[in-house]
Amino acid sequence: MSELSYISATQAIKLFKEKSLSPVELMEATIQQAERVEPVVNALCHQFFDEALEKARGAEQRYAGRGNAPRPLEGIPLAVKEEEAVDGQPWTQGSLIYKDLVADHSSAFAQRQLDSGAIIHARTTAPEFSCSAFTQSRIWGVTRNPWNPKYSPGGSSGGSAAALASGTTTLASGSDIGGSIRIPAAFCGVVGFKPPYGRVPLDPPFNLDTFCHNGPLARTIADCALYQNQIAGPDPSDVTTLRPKFVLPDDFEALSGMRIALSVDLGGWPVEPEIISNTLAVGEALREAGAIVDEVDAQVLQADVARASAIHFRLIFGEAVAQTIDENRALVTDYAVEFARWAADAGGGSSLLEALLLEAKIYEPIGGLLENYDALICPTNGMSGLLADDDYVGHGIRVNGVDLEFYFDALLTSPFNVLSRCPVLNVPSGFAENGIPTGVQIAGRTYDDETVFRIGAALEQVRPWLDSPGHRPTFGA
Repeated sequence: MSELSYISATQAIKLFKEKSLSPVELMEATIQQAERVEPVVNALCHQFFDEALEKARGAEQRYAGRGNAPRPLEGIPLAVKEEEAVDGQPWTQGSLIYKDLVADHSSAFAQRQLDSGAIIHARTTAPEFSCSAFTQSRIWGVTRNPWNPKYSPGGSSGGSAAALASGTTTLASGSDIGGSIRIPAAFCGVVGFKPPYGRVPLDPPFNLDTFCHNGPLARTIADCALYQNQIAGPDPSDVTTLRPKFVLPDDFEALSGMRIALSVDLGGWPVEPEIISNTLAVGEALREAGAIVDEVDAQVLQADVARASAIHFRLIFGEAVAQTIDENRALVTDYAVEFARWAADAGGGSSLLEALLLEAKIYEPIGGLLENYDALICPTNGMSGLLADDDYVGHGIRVNGVDLEFYFDALLTSPFNVLSRCPVLNVPSGFAENGIPTGVQIAGRTYDDETVFRIGAALEQVRPWLDSPGHRPTFGA
């Protein structure tokens, strides 16, 4: 296993500038790692290794002072989720329907990553239409969790999280409409950020969907912040993007005196005991870092969140999936059909007005908490993994003695898509008995991105997950 393939972006850039590491060396190590582990993990659906090495040689020249100056992410290996449009690259969106589609433009989100100097050496797998919390498809097969290949890395940005955990990329992009950045980040032991609505551009029409977010995944807080700063800011293609651009600092202040609320279950959601234990341990670590941490009852009712989410999906994202399925039923997965059915049934007999009233009701207790506390900590996922080969069609899931009809109800991410203006950062919290990492969400006040990163950075200092024993996955060995 190559330790170089696990180097952080911030450290790599420092070494590039010192000329003690070349972008070519890093890209070669990343490619070699992919050749070793991809037969097990299957996270990279398109690979551009020859092109990436050529671009790495160009980055090497920039750091040597020849040509233009290095850009912020110059020479860093970047894997982009396959649902994003990158001009001239395949744009399959995890579906056989689009197996031959090549993007004729780059989204604003993708273009910012290209302009940063990062090198797209691969595209990462996602479930069909990015509509599930596991990653498998008829076009790419099953993506597996490098910590335990029996399990999924999560979804829908599962390939991105698995690639980071595998050392087959340095940075990876994601999108999040119900937890699709945070769920796989937690299951793979990496960092993932759901920016507040409007912080990062999206392509129309889903830029107008308040549940939708593009954002970064990385292995460290500093890398995630560096990456976020390259993709944030207003764009003329997206009327929702915020002005002026918000820039995270290079360093974050200590937590001395900061008040943090901690909920182990958001107010009655089913959560496995080992995840509760890991969440409480995060609270202790933050107290060690100087914060005041109080356990609270968040009072977020799961039934309200499920109903609000179903109505929202029925009206927008679920409707888009349903229309595509109606035209191409023979080509699509059963779980995509089930998602469209769930949205139609669970969100049926409803109106946009009902959804808005529910969304306001869901924010009320969290808004009250965040008036008295700087942030809220809670688990990201209520259980320790989804099976990689299961599509969860026709059966539910049991979590801590509670039977749930819909597996998605075992994940605690969707409330913060409803509360879309709250920034939410997933960070590792430990491991479950099955070897799968667990994570916590750090949810901040509306548009207070800096505080959630400040808390994440302090936690990383007290409990440095990159340096902890057993940090590297075994890929089933």
